[in-house]
Amino acid sequence: MARVKAFKGLRPPQEIVTLLSSCPYDVVNSEEAREMAKGNKYSLLHVTKAEIDLKEGTADNAPEVFEKVVENYNHFKKEGWLVKDKEPKLYIYAQTMDGRTQYGIVGCTHVDDYFNGIIKKHELTRKDKEDGRMIHVNITNANVEPVFFAYPDNKEIDTIVENIVKNEKPIYDFVAKEDGFGHKFWIINDQKTIKRIEEIFDKDVKYLYVADGHHRTAAAARVGQERKAKNPNHTGNEEYNYFMAVIFPANQLRIIDYNRVVKDLNGLSNEEFLNKLETAFKVEKMGKQTFKPEELHTFSMYLNGEWYKLTAKDGVYDANDPIGVLDVSILSSNVLDKILGIKDLRTDKRIDFVGGIRGLGELKRRVDNGEMKVAFALYPVSMDQLMKIADSGNIMPPKSTWFEPKLRSGLVIHELE
Repeated sequence: MARVKAFKGLRPPQEIVTLLSSCPYDVVNSEEAREMAKGNKYSLLHVTKAEIDLKEGTADNAPEVFEKVVENYNHFKKEGWLVKDKEPKLYIYAQTMDGRTQYGIVGCTHVDDYFNGIIKKHELTRKDKEDGRMIHVNITNANVEPVFFAYPDNKEIDTIVENIVKNEKPIYDFVAKEDGFGHKFWIINDQKTIKRIEEIFDKDVKYLYVADGHHRTAAAARVGQERKAKNPNHTGNEEYNYFMAVIFPANQLRIIDYNRVVKDLNGLSNEEFLNKLETAFKVEKMGKQTFKPEELHTFSMYLNGEWYKLTAKDGVYDANDPIGVLDVSILSSNVLDKILGIKDLRTDKRIDFVGGIRGLGELKRRVDNGEMKVAFALYPVSMDQLMKIADSGNIMPPKSTWFEPKLRSGLVIHELE
């Protein structure tokens, strides 16, 4: 069963939380982060993307960046911008987007559960990206940013959370200017409630599922594993055995589309490309008005100023194959690979990926300005599909899921000692 435990969170005072909290490190590049933090000494981006405090063009993995990370992190604590709770707590984090609110438990999950399959993943990770995050965890001695997990719905946890949010005032309550989404944060102070939540996870929640933050999860788990190996007096109770997560009930989460843009047609003319598509798809021209797919196995394509509807034909996919039935697989196999010659989505420079939060207008813009030749929009994967694939031990193709809203970093930090 899944282990979730309370911890002594390191948190900002209420009066600076809106200034200190930031978007995750991996959703903005260095230039965007530099602009976001401009004139704001409190921004956690000074810790998560410390290259913004060095000369422009500094690589985010340069040694001087990691030196700056430590300097800035220590400065934040020294100035009282991050203050540690005196007792272990669990927390509730609520996010509101487009009138929908999701409520997550903030706690620590166990390193061993990542390696023994209790914490299930659905994407592959790159070792170089894991290594970079491991350095960050080790030099700060902290999980500065949480990972985003899901758990199978549990009515008792729902009831506990509902009672707290209805009867207690959140410690933080603000709308982030970068995304316009609402963020609320409660501290669970009652020790009996904390213990009961820990018991429910330990007895009733069999698995946790990585929703967002696969690299952060892998890095945090590897840090704990390495510290265990280096400690001859390891007991299993050390704080490095745990890493911080926000854990949401699966039924509250929504995955949005994760779309593709491609630089060329692999030497084909527009007409030749359209003709080849008809092997696996029914192709319908939709005209100039933006078309968004409304069901599984239909795709939106933008080419040469026109929108098209692509519907996968019978026999193109195996409904009993949990991976092959995914729309990302259908598109990858029948279009990106067979027609456009893109074999590896993780490394091919001819393809790029656009989160659905940017809208289909971003796909149109990148094709119209000549940067890309063709764009594809997909119907989003469901949480049920994600969990079934993770349960089967399979891995989704790269860039299959986009979760929104993103977790704000800086509401709470977990220190490893």
